[in-house]
Amino acid sequence: MSRARRTLSATVTLALACTTLTGCFDESSPHDAVRDFLVGWQSEDYDLAAGRTDGERAAVRKALANAKLELDAASFRFKIKSVSIDGDESRADFSAEVDLGENNPLWVFDSVLPLHLVDGRWKVRWSPSVLHPQLKEGQRFAVDTKPTRRQPVVDRNGASLQRPQFLYVAGVIPSQLGDKDEEVVRRLSAITGFAQDRLLSRIRSSPPSKFVELATFGRTRYLAMKPKLDTISEITTQRQEQLFAPDAPMEIVGKVSALTPETEQKLGGPQRAGDSVGQSGLQQAYQDYLTGSTRTRVITLDLRTGKESALLQEWPGRENLSVKTTIDRAIQAAAESAVDQAEVSALVAVDRSNGEIRAVAAKGLDEEDDGLAGKYPAGTTFSIVASDALIKAGVKPTQRLACPAERTVGGARFAEAGQVGGPSPTFQENFAKGCVTALASLARRVDAAALAKSAKAFGIGQSWQLPLQSFSGSLPKLDSDADKAKAISGQTVQVSPLSMALVAAAVASGTWRPPVLVTEPSSPDPTAEIVPEPPPQPVALDPKVRTALTAMMRAGAVGTPAQTGSGRVYGVAAPAGDEGSRQAWFVGWQGDVAIAVLARNHDPAAVAGDFFATLHDPS
Repeated sequence: MSRARRTLSATVTLALACTTLTGCFDESSPHDAVRDFLVGWQSEDYDLAAGRTDGERAAVRKALANAKLELDAASFRFKIKSVSIDGDESRADFSAEVDLGENNPLWVFDSVLPLHLVDGRWKVRWSPSVLHPQLKEGQRFAVDTKPTRRQPVVDRNGASLQRPQFLYVAGVIPSQLGDKDEEVVRRLSAITGFAQDRLLSRIRSSPPSKFVELATFGRTRYLAMKPKLDTISEITTQRQEQLFAPDAPMEIVGKVSALTPETEQKLGGPQRAGDSVGQSGLQQAYQDYLTGSTRTRVITLDLRTGKESALLQEWPGRENLSVKTTIDRAIQAAAESAVDQAEVSALVAVDRSNGEIRAVAAKGLDEEDDGLAGKYPAGTTFSIVASDALIKAGVKPTQRLACPAERTVGGARFAEAGQVGGPSPTFQENFAKGCVTALASLARRVDAAALAKSAKAFGIGQSWQLPLQSFSGSLPKLDSDADKAKAISGQTVQVSPLSMALVAAAVASGTWRPPVLVTEPSSPDPTAEIVPEPPPQPVALDPKVRTALTAMMRAGAVGTPAQTGSGRVYGVAAPAGDEGSRQAWFVGWQGDVAIAVLARNHDPAAVAGDFFATLHDPS
């Protein structure tokens, strides 16, 4: 919640408090003095509060105002617990609730207001202990903070997926400002855009000898502002090296920026100067884990020496944690190299045995929006899924199927640009070459429910949980033979490269499994009270069907650029859409790595071949 919203909430509560206090107390008792003092303090009507004490009015007003600044408090709220009278003396026990902002817990403490009669009127007996029982003459409040540095996003082996980047932190040492703090803040605010009151509160609430971070800049912004910052002699700029620049896969890892006035206003109270803000990808999704929270201590300081006198309260802050991904650097590097050969392409690689995402690479596309969450026609790569239902329905890989140039099924027209395997190719040969007319002709051999069941078994349309956007695919309603034919040929089925890589992994391992991108922590939200829905359960393929599909996908890769070196490649290539589509797929696997490649105006099998060659011969 933002600081502005917290203050509004406090104001509403104050109105209720005023009504309660005013209605319950009689004017002839000490209650009216207690009421006016606490209401004045809470509402920042310090003159009202000071008038109900026996202290010098201006001094009390200043002490109350300074307490708010010294604590950098968003609000004060009070609750009276009891009021007792003993002759000319009285005592009011109350609890105080101080909102220190910056995402810290509320500071709650019990205190006492001593009162006595002065010329027939009840007055609060003024001393610093009225503000807090442990505050003494010659002392002031201070808030000592220690932010923790942002933790990295790491690969499956714990190595950081960020590179070093320098930040520039402008700040001051309060004791060196003298009476110039307001002037320094005014000038710094004019340069940076940060609110003057927030900057001043940070200075006045901090221990005087501690460097107070006020504004943080990336290199470009710092160089633009440096000439103006240099004119404020009291400002010191420290250069800090942090792991901020994303390494591959950059769009999955995400960008990080220093806190700016715009992000501070947007994100609200938890941020301080020196903080970093995730702008995209996992950096944004796991912002609260990566940044953690600031350790905060409320203390009293000796005004003469500036040293700490007493610790009043301490919050250790939430521990910040690294985010451990399933990305494999070697596989990611091979994917980056492979997609670079095409102007527009995306490649997603997963581990066949567990669904863990090993690499996401894209050129001319976005790793998250296209690689994980893209919605593209499946083309005849969907025949991998459809074949599960067809083989179960009795269609054998050796069955002869003509591959004519044109065919009509249920009124829907299908066209095939090439000829497959002579006049009577087998189902396997038509599958391997992606003959649309032959595959569409099988629509009458399988019912709609069986196709839908196979699609679900291969994860199409399943609701899986990833911290970033993703798309598992969609299958339309199949109300006719034409609908089934269009689905079998992939014309009406939408998929993402991620969902198709998982299809390949299912055939390779014998079990479909949901994708995994982050293994630690278990949820992006450290404060979540609702346990997220469990991911879909793994689905085992029929062993006989898997054996047939493995042979069919081996045939699909033979003779294509995907087959390089001595290792066997299994897969199928197809246009992504109708006959005029400029986009095409390769879906398959080699060894433990299953992939899906989407490319435009380029052979995706060539991208796959480059990927496998680099992966198995990184030199």
